[in-house]
Amino acid sequence: MLKMMNMLNIGNLPFKFLHRKRRRLQYTLARTYQTISTASVDDLWKKIIDLADVSWHPLLSSTNVPRGLVAKPGLIYEAMTRLGPFPIRIFVERVDDKSLLSVRILALPGIEERVTYEIKSSVLGTCVSYSVTLQGWLSPLIWSLTKPYAARVASELAQAVEHPIGEPSSPDLGCFDL
Repeated sequence: MLKMMNMLNIGNLPFKFLHRKRRRLQYTLARTYQTISTASVDDLWKKIIDLADVSWHPLLSSTNVPRGLVAKPGLIYEAMTRLGPFPIRIFVERVDDKSLLSVRILALPGIEERVTYEIKSSVLGTCVSYSVTLQGWLSPLIWSLTKPYAARVASELAQAVEHPIGEPSSPDLGCFDL
């Protein structure tokens, strides 16, 4: 048998095709969007940490969080996206009172998404910052789908707080405007 292996030179063949190393393609995409709002820091913060109300969010349609529950580190909840009928899990990583909310989105294997909302008071108004970081081999595909929506998150948050839906824009008394 040993002669046969020497004749075929099987013992010296590198079996790379059997023990091929896995090479993972890792992509990291990061982007920050900012806007200035006339709303107060308190009003913007209340809107961000109210996890049940995502009516202003261009990517999320609903969550399974009960009304009144606010964001706290360690909280895991589900949300439905506007892009499709599949649920995603959201993990609240960090909450700094009235300044920062950081969450990790667990949607698909092969993608890790971290989202940070940051609020700062400035001379011009309140600065709302929305940062997105995508990691994993699916990052370019997910980014191409979500980029137009992610660009609108900060501005739509500011607009939702500045102009609430239930607030009438002008007092209209109809026919009885004496």
